[in-house]
Amino acid sequence: MSLPNHAPIPELFVSAESAQKLKLEAGNLPSWDLTARQVCDLELLMNGGFFPLKGFLSEADYNGVVDNMRTADGTLWPMPVTLDVSEKFAEGIAPGQDIALRDAEGVILAIMSVSDKWVPNKAHEAEQVFGADDLAHPAVNYLHNTAGKVYLGGPVTGIQQPVHYDFKARRDTPNELRAFFRKMGWRRVVAFQTRNPLHRAHQELTFRAAREAQANLLIHPVVGMTKPGDVDHFTRVRCYEAVLDQYPASTTHLSLLNLAMRMGGPREALWHAIIRKNHGLTHFIVGRDHAGPGKNSQGKDFYDPYAAQELVAQHQAEIGIEMVDFKQMVYVSEKAQYFPVDEIPEGTSVLDISGTELRRRLREGLEIPEWFSFPAVVKELRRTSPARSKQGFTVFFTGLSGSGKSTIANALMVKLMEMGGRPVTLLDGDVVRKHLSSELGFSKEHRDINIKRIGYVASEITKNGGIAICAPIAPYTATRRAVREMIEAYGAFIEVHVATSVEECERRDRKGLYKLAREGKIKEFTGISDPYEAPTKAELVVDTENVSVDHCAHQVILKLESMGLIAG
Repeated sequence: MSLPNHAPIPELFVSAESAQKLKLEAGNLPSWDLTARQVCDLELLMNGGFFPLKGFLSEADYNGVVDNMRTADGTLWPMPVTLDVSEKFAEGIAPGQDIALRDAEGVILAIMSVSDKWVPNKAHEAEQVFGADDLAHPAVNYLHNTAGKVYLGGPVTGIQQPVHYDFKARRDTPNELRAFFRKMGWRRVVAFQTRNPLHRAHQELTFRAAREAQANLLIHPVVGMTKPGDVDHFTRVRCYEAVLDQYPASTTHLSLLNLAMRMGGPREALWHAIIRKNHGLTHFIVGRDHAGPGKNSQGKDFYDPYAAQELVAQHQAEIGIEMVDFKQMVYVSEKAQYFPVDEIPEGTSVLDISGTELRRRLREGLEIPEWFSFPAVVKELRRTSPARSKQGFTVFFTGLSGSGKSTIANALMVKLMEMGGRPVTLLDGDVVRKHLSSELGFSKEHRDINIKRIGYVASEITKNGGIAICAPIAPYTATRRAVREMIEAYGAFIEVHVATSVEECERRDRKGLYKLAREGKIKEFTGISDPYEAPTKAELVVDTENVSVDHCAHQVILKLESMGLIAG
């Protein structure tokens, strides 16, 4: 008898012959180069991971999903899957038109028949979907500061899957997983969703969950986009592979899911459950604060820790997947084993290491006990996250023109070169404009491009173990945040706000720029006719009035020492 989780699920791909024909025809169509997030979304649309969606949401479906988690025909769907494009591209597109969807290299993946074009109310989307229009939420920040201003909706015709060069044997489409379960005779399969490395507590809880559900186990980590600052997926997959032999033979399978997470808490958990159902799973582990993004701008958790479990439990019958509660596991030293937090034997002492504490131990090269993690996992993490004094980092000065950024940056560079140990590169605003950005003007758009170029170069220096010192004006909060996220994927980012007042900067102005700006001869001049958004959470604030340059540079050195980035 064919089980529902063994039967094939509809895909959006056409035959190889039709795909060849469509590729030729696509040469005459307008082309949209997909962002990394859109490639993830398109892949899951085409391979059935987002079934029953047949393309990017229409305006009516989008409104229904945003307001009540249902498409226009009443289908449960908690997360908007939209094609956001720039205003410039949208100008040339009208409903009824076809467009070619291409990856970053220009390879055509699909054709989309545009049915709708609209400008969404992003503040409303943030409130409804993520619970708050708060830029501390990574998806809300993405919505306002990265996503295009116009949405296009319409069905998609799949031509080919995105190409992945990594871990090919670990990547399964929904139908490939269903075929695997059929071949193995797995009738009941429980999925464990993760975006972090697995430690002993995770191994224990997944093993228990599978046993309680009398099911086989699928470890199904997300390797698309996760939260900025997460461990990269290459390291994580090596960690998962290192743990696999801790499970009983032929009961567990590891498969990678190319999903772009939104960190949307309860709605995200429900979305994950629907996606797992499409992949042929019968059970799904939902964790405490599942897919939570951490703290909001008031320092409180975005979501109630059990809201995700409650929402999935409410809809599990409709989805057709059974929720398994994620029980927090703690180590009881007297028993030398893990117990669920609500089953701790009386009078025993509990050991636990938080994620923050683990990162501190890795950063400082401290011991990570065997009761907490597997030696093979710790070895992989240490390879990617050596002690901070051996990592690359970026010092990012920001402040008004004439505040003293470049002068302090030069002094800092000399001090760090005197110490030796790591190559040091200074990316001064004026120098970068001359060598990297000579074609750019001073509009907001061009300034943002310039700062992101500096960020990209600094991230490459940091990734390769060097020290980057940047000294642009960088007046906008959102752009500085984008650069921080770029760099923190590889090492530390130290923002130094050179908080010299505009009056003092004007008094020092040898080039007479402030005078020209006040006379209206220089347009969009930061601090006069264009705002400077002062950092509120800089790692260090220095004021150069009545203080020597040497003293300011020494303050930065002391900060770097206190963070363990250079030897004291």
